Amino acid sequence: MVDKEVLLTPEGLKKLESELEILKTVKRREVAERIKVSLEFGDISENSEYDDAKNEQAFIEGRILTLEKLLRNARVIEADEDEDETVISLGKRVTLRDLETGEVFEYQIVGSAEADPAQAKISNESPVGQAIMGKTPGIIVEVEVLDGVLQYEIMKVSR
Repeated sequence: MVDKEVLLTPEGLKKLESELEILKTVKRREVAERIKVSLEFGDISENSEYDDAKNEQAFIEGRILTLEKLLRNARVIEADEDEDETVISLGKRVTLRDLETGEVFEYQIVGSAEADPAQAKISNESPVGQAIMGKTPGIIVEVEVLDGVLQYEIMKVSR
């Protein structure tokens, strides 16, 4: 089975590489020390410190494997000089206005591995991302949600 290509902005690539480096150098060492210290308490069959440290070690090793796979399959989204700056594509920032509430949102369109709605980074694969990809300012898009359909006006696109 072929691994899925992971689309990242240059900032997203740096963030994942940094996280991987910290996990491999700092976090691995810290958890190994915690395991060593907890073994000094004696019997590991009823040693909650040991169990906690081993669980954390498993989490860290799993995250390292996940990040290594993501980075192995990563393709960095670079600005194309010939690209129309007004067309929504990966890496661009977009301002949307909810037609029902009048509320205005600004998002950056990123690949799914980098999506973080709390940081206003939405995936191109999300319902909103899919609805706005390839569109330009002035267009109204409809996004199907559980409660019905949301309508957004694309107000602005920038790099």
